[in-house]
Amino acid sequence: MPIFPDGRSTNSSPNDIENAGHRHTAGLEHLTLSHDHDHSHGFTGHTTGANETRIGIAALLTGLFMVAEVIGGLVSGSLALLADAAHMLTDFAALGLGWFAFRLSRRPSDERRTFGYHRFEVLVAFVNGLALFVIAGFIVVEAIDRLRSPGDILGGTMLVVAIGGLIVNIVVFAILHGADRDNLNIRGAVLHVLGDLLGSVAAIVAAVVILATGWMPIDPILSVLVAALVLVSAWRLVRDAGHVLLEGTPKGLDMANVEPHLVESVAGLREVHHVHAWSITPERRMATLHACIDEAADGTVVTRAIKMELKRRFAIGHATVEIERDCCADHDHAHRHDDATLKDRSA
Repeated sequence: MPIFPDGRSTNSSPNDIENAGHRHTAGLEHLTLSHDHDHSHGFTGHTTGANETRIGIAALLTGLFMVAEVIGGLVSGSLALLADAAHMLTDFAALGLGWFAFRLSRRPSDERRTFGYHRFEVLVAFVNGLALFVIAGFIVVEAIDRLRSPGDILGGTMLVVAIGGLIVNIVVFAILHGADRDNLNIRGAVLHVLGDLLGSVAAIVAAVVILATGWMPIDPILSVLVAALVLVSAWRLVRDAGHVLLEGTPKGLDMANVEPHLVESVAGLREVHHVHAWSITPERRMATLHACIDEAADGTVVTRAIKMELKRRFAIGHATVEIERDCCADHDHAHRHDDATLKDRSA
């Protein structure tokens, strides 16, 4: 049964409906305006602060171990340790950039960035994903070179440093694992750390094999395996971040279900068309739509009911609704447009 925003059925009298609508409009004022004018407060703002702290600690631990690796490489004369320290440097840069992204996203919107700076998190995630492609490619090239011209590897030193790296990476991974895993910036940071963690495991296995058998090719072979695993995860990160940057439909949102659900749930609403949905970040969904309403319906009440239903059912926190009363002229064009849009999205 269609409902009005205050939960009353359409069997109520016109006067009761109008009075209820005005009462509910006042009740919804805080819900609508608080989101429209301040996107940085509430649960999402608290989550962003927690993510920022976690990624900052992870960057600090990674940087400290990187310095230890450089010292160990210089003392032992191990080129392998210095090369791994260079890899840790890229991870430290990625984590530091991720931390900066969270800091920047807390800035309020202004005249140049009317939606705020939240999208910077997604941009950093995209860049981190591309960086993982470069790192994995470098590992593969280096591994091929070592297979062609194997060199001496200090198995004992390699084992000690690899164990130390594994411990640090497990701690960092545990810190980031407790963060918001739906956040693309966190996902990018986790992938960098996961790549290091897998690299440490591979290095430990390779060091043990080298110490036991002296078979050097095990090191580049395991390195290629780790690079392949990193590439798969990096592609998923780049794909998801790119989808957000290209204003794609939010993940998990069934656009075909939006119109029928709204028409069924909101009284006075005859038709919905020109529906567009996207996200600033995966956690911040946006939408615009045209709503055709009955002549006797209160446009303000229907608009607020639509926004409330979009938030409740589809997790769309910010919506712009254009009210129309004479929908006959635009009816056919709207349906043709929506059908074409849905076909494009399903392709």
